[in-house]
Amino acid sequence: MTIVAVDDTDSRTDGMCTTYVATLLAERLVDADARVRRRLLIRLNPAVKHKTRGNAAVALHVDGVDAAAAFATARELIGELAVHDDPRTSPGVVVADIDVAGDPFDPATSTIPDSVGEFARRALRERLTLEEATELAADHGFRHAGIATEGRRDGTTGAETASPVEGRGRIGALAAVGAPLAFDDWTHEHVSYREFDRCGTPREVDADSVFTAAERGYPTVWDTVDRETGAVVCVPNAPGPILHGIRGDDPTACRAVAEGIASEPVDRAATFLTNQGTDAHVDPGRIGALRDGAGYRVAGIVAGEPETRRGGHVHVDVGARADRDELLRCVAFAPTGRFRDRVRALRPGDRLTVCGEHEVRETPDLGGSTSTKRSTLKLEKFAVRDLVRTERTTPTCPDCERRMSSAGRGQGYRCRDCGTAAPGRIERPIDRDIDTGWYEVPPSARRHVAKPLVRGGFDAETHPER
Repeated sequence: MTIVAVDDTDSRTDGMCTTYVATLLAERLVDADARVRRRLLIRLNPAVKHKTRGNAAVALHVDGVDAAAAFATARELIGELAVHDDPRTSPGVVVADIDVAGDPFDPATSTIPDSVGEFARRALRERLTLEEATELAADHGFRHAGIATEGRRDGTTGAETASPVEGRGRIGALAAVGAPLAFDDWTHEHVSYREFDRCGTPREVDADSVFTAAERGYPTVWDTVDRETGAVVCVPNAPGPILHGIRGDDPTACRAVAEGIASEPVDRAATFLTNQGTDAHVDPGRIGALRDGAGYRVAGIVAGEPETRRGGHVHVDVGARADRDELLRCVAFAPTGRFRDRVRALRPGDRLTVCGEHEVRETPDLGGSTSTKRSTLKLEKFAVRDLVRTERTTPTCPDCERRMSSAGRGQGYRCRDCGTAAPGRIERPIDRDIDTGWYEVPPSARRHVAKPLVRGGFDAETHPER
């Protein structure tokens, strides 16, 4: 089997799509009598700053074509289609010969090198370098190339050393090669593409048909729409060739939802096996020991009242202990919409598990000469483990029901009218606008790799957003 992997062919502003490039590549390989066994769509670390859009790489598992021919075909097609004018775009291709005797997804029999599988795991949680990727590819005899942007040299194996910025897509492409060993939870996305000459024009998709199809497919098919805001989540805004992408746990169900959508003509379509919707980027962590640019799941205690700041972002501090020794600033950004109300409902003392991307931010001190580093988590979901159910308050008089007054330091409370006394403050039940269990951002704000609660497998009751 030959694995052909590509990455970084698109642009934040000028369109194109790596899945589209891979889909056309699959067609060219089939025309050359190859057979495409599967297509992988691999989301990488969402915290990488130089990503183009969704930070996805694609790998094709192909029979009936040798690696040299597949490599030449991929290089030619990427040269034709990649967005070469965007300085962020740095296309790359990796081609690997893999023994077909084993199952690439089974660690016991897979012939994908363990080091490449580990590289793929790290690609979801770290910021890897091009040098490491190319050295690892070379160690295992993989063909690889950086497809140069205009005016720059091609960074092909065996050629002159290329500029270090060329072919950065080889990082993601190598991760896509190793992905079968890296992840054990897989979902599917069926992507429908529009006629290419329509790119850049408004997409013609009937929203009512999307909501009807989404309702039929739910919960096996998820994140197709946002029922509360009315957003059609499966239709992208970027000026690329994707018409809509349907995600779910079953490929047949995804295709059925796509077929139920009334729209402009679908030019071609492809179904991908993917790590989307799996939380593959999230690792267990501990407050005070979190790396910058990585995803974490962290336990803590709410250490202060939630605060809504400029722009509508909601901030709340979470501590490792009740004594507030170390604090993690958790933020629900404005685009997360109603999720912010869940955060606003928290109170000091609530016990949580919080999930999201960790970032170390420098905040200038007064005068601007120095700055303070703050540990910040961009919230994707959280679980309420235990709620504060009572609060200490001044007692009321049992006779007149008026609030008592302090009788002096250490002397308790006394009703000035009735003379009744109480030894101290009392615990009073409080109403809470939140229950225990998991809460998440709505579909319109969810990252590609974040796991929707409706998929199940969580350790407490869930409150899914639809």
